[in-house]
Amino acid sequence: MAHILIIEDNENNLYLSTFILEKHGHRVSAARDGAEGIRLAEELHPDLILLDIQLPGMDGYAVASNLRRAEATAAIPIVAVTSYAMAGDRERILAAGCQGYIEKPINPETFLDQVLAHLRSPSSPTGA
Repeated sequence: MAHILIIEDNENNLYLSTFILEKHGHRVSAARDGAEGIRLAEELHPDLILLDIQLPGMDGYAVASNLRRAEATAAIPIVAVTSYAMAGDRERILAAGCQGYIEKPINPETFLDQVLAHLRSPSSPTGA
């Protein structure tokens, strides 16, 4: 099973995501802000990062960009989990270094499959 880092400041979103993933045997680590998320990604080298875009202090775009620039984390897949679904948001999320996104509010019935699709994805970020 995978080790997944969730970078999310909303307690309810974090709880639901963690519950679903752990129920299916995955190991979850959590960060409540961008700086902590970057530190944990460098320390833990998770298989996947689920990244909220609206974070306090450093937003998800900055977090993704920082993770892509650091050699230790450049190859870790990042999936944005966000309520941003307007025209241009997908492109901005991908340009920041995410390989895809899952819309909020998450659907408990499809969330696991969406996460697993990104774990199995052969694509890797540029420069990895």
